[in-house]
Amino acid sequence: MYTKILLICVCSLFMSLSASAKTFTVGVALANFDLNFISILRTQMQEELKNNNLNGQFVDAKGDISLQVQQVDDFINQGVDAIILNPVDTQGVLPMIKAAKNAGIPLVFVNRKPEIKLPEKMAYVGSDSALGGEMQMEALAKKMNYRGNVAIIMGALSTEEARERTRAVEAVIAKHKDMKVIEKQSAKWQRNEAVDVVSSWLLNQRPIDAIAANNDEMAIGAIMALSQAKNSKILVAGIDGTPDGQQFIKNGKMALTIFQDAKGQATGAVQVTKALLDKEKVKQFNWVPYQTITPENYAQFEAKN
Repeated sequence: MYTKILLICVCSLFMSLSASAKTFTVGVALANFDLNFISILRTQMQEELKNNNLNGQFVDAKGDISLQVQQVDDFINQGVDAIILNPVDTQGVLPMIKAAKNAGIPLVFVNRKPEIKLPEKMAYVGSDSALGGEMQMEALAKKMNYRGNVAIIMGALSTEEARERTRAVEAVIAKHKDMKVIEKQSAKWQRNEAVDVVSSWLLNQRPIDAIAANNDEMAIGAIMALSQAKNSKILVAGIDGTPDGQQFIKNGKMALTIFQDAKGQATGAVQVTKALLDKEKVKQFNWVPYQTITPENYAQFEAKN
């Protein structure tokens, strides 16, 4: 009888240890692997998942919201323990929120803030898009001596990042009577598309004094178009502070960029996800601050993204 009781205790202890030693699996659904900033986000997230003894499964929506909805459904059907989501369309997240909620799976948004109220066991980790646009244009306006015409290159209009950054840029310009927006067009976050957009503006001889791009990739595309036209007079500003963006600051071709901490967002998203898996309370909105990068201080940021 004693032996039987001992065996039961040992089995119970073994089962308890096995349960506590479970390695959780996190499904990570990213909007587009090809985007420079998201590539940095992905690399850091892989490292942070490993550091926290979490398995990660990464999928690429390739900019397709329908595909991303299916990918999230697939994660749920596969039995992942949590999902980290970088949405293609911040207004199209409701089906994924409902699916995760119905399955009882924690869902953490990263980098792109969903435009819908989040239920329990869901959170956002990222930066304030409007603040990024405001900081960019305040710094650019100062370099312009608060005079001149501004063209805005927008990201994909399906994301709150593009809309909020653009609104903030316009709001700063509206405060200065000698400044105005004379062009505004989307290049969908892409360098090559920005080359085409800016080349068209130059071909039409638009009197542009500065270009505010919603991200570094489009700012670099603008610089490439200006270089092809042998135009070095137009100031160009980006957002993200990617290694490529910082290089253009260093070589004097980009006036400034706003540092968006990809590593900080990735690390924060994994940490919030782990806390939810451990049944801990988390803040619903976890903000990662921006900083302004200029030719004077770029060296401080070289190792940060």
